[in-house]
Amino acid sequence: MSNIFKYSMASIIPIIIFVIVLYGIIKKVKVYEAFVEGAKDGINICVRILPYLLAILIAIKIFRESSLLDYLIFILKPIVSLVGIPGEIMPLILVKPLSGSGAIGIFTETIKTYGVDTHIGLIASIIMGSTETIFYTLTVYYGAVGIKKIRHTLWAAITADIVAILVTVTLVNIWFK
Repeated sequence: MSNIFKYSMASIIPIIIFVIVLYGIIKKVKVYEAFVEGAKDGINICVRILPYLLAILIAIKIFRESSLLDYLIFILKPIVSLVGIPGEIMPLILVKPLSGSGAIGIFTETIKTYGVDTHIGLIASIIMGSTETIFYTLTVYYGAVGIKKIRHTLWAAITADIVAILVTVTLVNIWFK
């Protein structure tokens, strides 16, 4: 039974591609030409968002390498402890809106240090799943379509992350403490 499942999971992508090609042939679409045009559009989008992506990656690197993150954690630790947020979670909370890969590195270290089933491990796990890489996402999506003024998007996203963090800490404190 497990071999059938493995085989069907391994063949799902080729089946999807076959169905798309078959559907295109039935609808009398020039499938290969449509694919090439889509690939050209994809390359153009990559070229358009590259400067935005490069700028955010450089800004993240500067933020992490300049020890600004450490100073910010030192300043915010007493304030967030009043709300019940463990200070050990602060690096994750501050890096997650900036960089997904940086957040995964911090999350991995947190789990290795404190464990998965600990209070800190539970909070870190839920924060990883319920918050977004705000600045990266805004850079890529808005950069791809050329939007320069993000209006209220940034503040809405930051508010959503703050709410997710506060709800996480509250629920973990209620259910697991």
